[in-house]
Amino acid sequence: MDLGLAGRRAAVAAGSSGLGLGAAKALAAEGAHVAICGRDRDRLDAAVADIGHGAQGIVCDVGSAAGGAEFVAVATDALGGPLDILVPNAGGPPPGTFASTPVDAYPDAIDLNLMSIVSMCKAAVPGMQERGWGRVVAITSVSVRQPIANIILSNTARAGATAFLKTLALEVADDGVTVNSVQPGLHDTPRLDALYTDEQRGQMRMGDPDDFGSIVTFLCGTQAAYVTGLQLHVDGGSFGGLQ
Repeated sequence: MDLGLAGRRAAVAAGSSGLGLGAAKALAAEGAHVAICGRDRDRLDAAVADIGHGAQGIVCDVGSAAGGAEFVAVATDALGGPLDILVPNAGGPPPGTFASTPVDAYPDAIDLNLMSIVSMCKAAVPGMQERGWGRVVAITSVSVRQPIANIILSNTARAGATAFLKTLALEVADDGVTVNSVQPGLHDTPRLDALYTDEQRGQMRMGDPDDFGSIVTFLCGTQAAYVTGLQLHVDGGSFGGLQ
């Protein structure tokens, strides 16, 4: 299936590993011009080599509103024009429970998993509206549907991001811009190393980041023009609700 993405300019935040890398690889394979960011140059260079297709690697920390705006600006320059596709993404904040997490830890988590997304969208979406075409597909977490134990900061901040993205989708739908989020469950990524022991990981059924990236990429395609405001959980069936 041709998704109609050849020549489109795509920026994937935190794309040097994990789910962001999976999305960047899938977009590049469809012919999109891709820029990714990460904090470590060596890891970025390895990811760019893995992606191929002339991908661009940008050293940038999208853990704040300022970092999110910077990434969009630099990616726009690197790709030679305004973005057609934005994949907001970031690592997760430190694990913790209500009892173990101090109040002053929440602002950093909100910057990382909410305000960075708001800022990236503020920088990229108006140009998409002007041109009458755009795709925003944010990588969040299934925890916004079913909170996960011991990551209260992530549960809280990503729920706010989901509400923001749903609201934005309704406001820009008539302008040819779709806004969706994809909510991963357990995937084989470095993030799980910070949350679970090797023994725990060995008992898990985990998804493949490359498969996840293909789902993100489909939502960027021309066939998904009527799909917006969606929160799609990709979790191997772990979510226990009916909706």
